[in-house]
Amino acid sequence: MQKYKVLILISLTIVILDQLTKAVIANYLILHQSIEIIGGFFNITYIRNPGAAFGLFHDSGEVFRTIFLIGVSIVALGAIFFVYRRVKANLPACIALSLIAGGAIGNLVDRIRFGEVTDFLDFYIGQYHWPAFNVADSAITIGVFLAIFFFKESKGN
Repeated sequence: MQKYKVLILISLTIVILDQLTKAVIANYLILHQSIEIIGGFFNITYIRNPGAAFGLFHDSGEVFRTIFLIGVSIVALGAIFFVYRRVKANLPACIALSLIAGGAIGNLVDRIRFGEVTDFLDFYIGQYHWPAFNVADSAITIGVFLAIFFFKESKGN
């Protein structure tokens, strides 16, 4: 039961932080407006991404894209919860999966509400920009790296 408290606490925290930051961005910035935070390296830039990571599927038809990306998110969440149930008393693995779940839910909320995801963290060097992302994307990325590390560790023991 304790591991489910970890799932709920971490996932809910990620969803709240993600939705709160996206709401602040959408309410205080104009679409494509950018605020320089660290010159030549980091801006807060309001972007709406109708596609998946790195803008994949952004050129697909809106109905297909929306149904496909919502469906993939739901299937991914199902897989995460399936694996989570099977994880024994491995707190780091539970934290990793909780981060992924929270991030997936955060972006899923945007897809259902708006048909696209709000991104705003814009890292770059000169004219070379990493695709903008958000808190949910960050949680997913950190969770995946932790999961790879901790699941690999647990198999080695």
